Amino acid sequence: MSSTTEDKSLCSYVDIGANLLDEMYQGSYRGKQRHDADLDLVLHRAWENNLDKIIITAGTLEESKKALELAKSDKRLFCTAGVHPTRCSQEFGDSEESWSIYIDSLRNVIKEGLQEGSLAALGELGLDYARLEFCGKETQKKGLIKQLELAKEEEMKDLPLFLHNRETGEDLLNILKEHYFTDGVERAGGVVHSFDDSIELAMKFIDLGLYIGINGCSLKTEDNLQVVKEIPMDKLLIETDCPWCDIRATHAGSQYVTTKFEQKTEKKYEAGLCVKNRYEPCHIVQVCQVVSGVKGVTAEEVANASRNNAYKLFGRLNR
Repeated sequence: MSSTTEDKSLCSYVDIGANLLDEMYQGSYRGKQRHDADLDLVLHRAWENNLDKIIITAGTLEESKKALELAKSDKRLFCTAGVHPTRCSQEFGDSEESWSIYIDSLRNVIKEGLQEGSLAALGELGLDYARLEFCGKETQKKGLIKQLELAKEEEMKDLPLFLHNRETGEDLLNILKEHYFTDGVERAGGVVHSFDDSIELAMKFIDLGLYIGINGCSLKTEDNLQVVKEIPMDKLLIETDCPWCDIRATHAGSQYVTTKFEQKTEKKYEAGLCVKNRYEPCHIVQVCQVVSGVKGVTAEEVANASRNNAYKLFGRLNR
């Protein structure tokens, strides 16, 4: 790793969204096995680069179970449990009975995670209109509403939401208002992760009490950077969304990256090095540096603010 303009030891990070169950961390890329599983090395790099906590994201019932088991293996790991909008059709099935059975099973996983202490949030839930080929709008909305109803149950009421929003206009905002932030009841809130929309929409989410999650997909264009610049520090969270959302040389945010990690392609894999175009939790350092550069503050200020916000929102990180 190259040297940075700031002492990285001054910074510690919480990665609020990491897809550590992805097959890439088992050495498989697009269905081809390229190397042995190396999640242990990925986590070692994370801890070496001052990751304090990592939240493993899940998007199906089975992923939720696996994420919980992985989180149990290390007190620095936490997880989410829920159904991603693009997976609603395949997961919930076609009948009301199948939906009911699925929600009951998800409820049981959530209860286990709450009792054990590793579950940080309900999710990843939300809406995604950019990939309707996987699931239509109405099924996505139904899946979201069913999970919001679950979130309001007595045992779940303190569990924040890990929200997904892609090209949905204000549909997610309006459903949250109608089905979650209702009756003047104080809710646990949540984060709209991987945010890449307008500052106007960001502020509407913030006005509901939500946080905004920033990763490489939030830092691609100059317009993206302007949005990040205007997001209040006390509502900002940083994440990698790894192995996706890497910051590439063609992205507007790359001009602020001062830390580089030695890497090889998957075909030339070398144990101990990063894999090109496969993001990892250690790359949170780069996300922090871009946000720092855009806002004109130190990386330490960004890391501290985001970490404090994460501990405030995800109270179970304090275990």
